[in-house]
Amino acid sequence: MRSLLRGLRPRLMAAFGLLTLLGAVAAAGASYATARNLLLEDAQDGFMNPLVKDVRDYAPKLTVPPAQQDLDKFASYLRGTAFVSYEGLRAHSGPDLSSTIPAEMRTALKSSRTVIWQRRTDLAEPYVVIGIPLLRADGSSTGVEVWAMSSLGGPQRAIDSFAKAAWVGVSLVLPLALGLALFTARGVLRPVRRLGAAARALGSGRLDTRVDERGSDELSDLARTFNRAAEQLEASQAASRRFVADVSHELRTPLTAMNAVTAVLDEDAGSLPPDTAVAARLVSTETRKLTRLVNDLMEISRFDEGRNVLELDEWDIGTAVRDCLAARGWATSVQACLPDGITGRVDRRRLDVIVANLVGNALKHGGAPVRITVRPGVIEVSDHGPGIPPDALPHIFDRFYKADTARSRSEGSGLGLAIAWENARLHGGTIEAANDPAGGAVFTLRLPW
Repeated sequence: MRSLLRGLRPRLMAAFGLLTLLGAVAAAGASYATARNLLLEDAQDGFMNPLVKDVRDYAPKLTVPPAQQDLDKFASYLRGTAFVSYEGLRAHSGPDLSSTIPAEMRTALKSSRTVIWQRRTDLAEPYVVIGIPLLRADGSSTGVEVWAMSSLGGPQRAIDSFAKAAWVGVSLVLPLALGLALFTARGVLRPVRRLGAAARALGSGRLDTRVDERGSDELSDLARTFNRAAEQLEASQAASRRFVADVSHELRTPLTAMNAVTAVLDEDAGSLPPDTAVAARLVSTETRKLTRLVNDLMEISRFDEGRNVLELDEWDIGTAVRDCLAARGWATSVQACLPDGITGRVDRRRLDVIVANLVGNALKHGGAPVRITVRPGVIEVSDHGPGIPPDALPHIFDRFYKADTARSRSEGSGLGLAIAWENARLHGGTIEAANDPAGGAVFTLRLPW
């Protein structure tokens, strides 16, 4: 049941249906109780009131204490519809109710000064028993009792028919209520679903996402708040990107000069004093790291600004990967399975960047042997290292993310895998990271060749 009520729509429908059902049942129950009382009281009064009137009209003519003849005349006056008794005597005409009248009613009538009655259901059909005491002028009892009984079967059948109709009405109201609940839930949840989709798009980096601001209710206020937040985020990110791009651009000129100087220092390091040579090599190493970081930042900023375009051509994928490994001196460090004849329409330079970043990452942080395999539509890079921590897998392609905090001073900029992912996305492909059950990490590049 919990799984069925997890969504907001089923919960709204269940609540709406339950409230409608309770309301319908309560209304039907109240109507039934009211109708039942009215029908029974009407039937009871229609029988009892004329009888009481006849008894009251004849009472002054009755001799007290009455003889048998007096009781018979009294019963005849009541048209034989009542049981008339006085102590041990009873009228010969009229129904014999001596075995039907409850003992507690007999006892109650002896001390009563008013008409008593009781509805009973101990026979095949419900009925009402009425007891009327005959009183003297001073209000004291004469001992003469008039008893009558009337069936309530007709009113009860009418009540049962009404109850059946009421339950049929309830059963018809419930589907109508569920239909109305579905219609209402759809109207309420449609803007919620739009907001949910927009929030997911915003979370995935599409900061230009906006939602319609229709109406003036709370959901419209929420939509307006969402749009303002998205605008602020987009403006903030745009400012950050401009800052990164501007800083990277400004750093290129001094870095070019620094690289020229450090190249000279590297050549002359052998003739320098030992301490100076160590310092020169350190400056050269850090300058190369900074240059790579600036180049990566400029590449990322071009992706953010949408200025990167593909230059597609038909290439042999195995040859392209082989050239990438050879250009970086990795041909002997990587086990390659590069069958000939697998071609694809790709941007050769960007494919080179993807492969270089994936293989370089495996060589630095994985364990030997590192293996690269080309299959139709797929390039797979695997290693035999410790693998990627499970909590790092969802973030492995995030910018500046490093799974191992101990590598914060490593040569990498923390942008290599992010740049590889952006280049794959530019091709309309994907890169997936996973751990091999046998050990090591596996990166799978899929491109629409």
